[in-house]
Amino acid sequence: MIDHASIPVRALAPAGDFYDRALAPLGLTRLVERPRQLGYGKRYPELWLNLREDHAAPEDPGHHLCLRAADEAAVRAFHAAALAAGGRSDGAPGPRPAAMTGYFAAFIRDPDGNRLEAATFPRG
Repeated sequence: MIDHASIPVRALAPAGDFYDRALAPLGLTRLVERPRQLGYGKRYPELWLNLREDHAAPEDPGHHLCLRAADEAAVRAFHAAALAAGGRSDGAPGPRPAAMTGYFAAFIRDPDGNRLEAATFPRG
């Protein structure tokens, strides 16, 4: 249903460094570089970073992006890579209850305050 999403960042180069490292465990790489944008995906840009120098994220903006992970190991690797790249944990890797089915996920905040989740869902 959703084709792509974009998030604001205050400085493109440091944000790109963070996302290069944090998204690698999910199989997402930098595919497009523009003066004010970076695009990440597997075959085409699914996640865009948009330069907004004056962006100031509130402590809790009330939204997040969930990125699909292949398995629990990828969720753990995403969380560890994001922390090593300068993000902060907003929910350690672990099982999560949900209305339809449980799943395994982790949450991080990027250096600009954007909240991202990596999740894997039971097969079957």
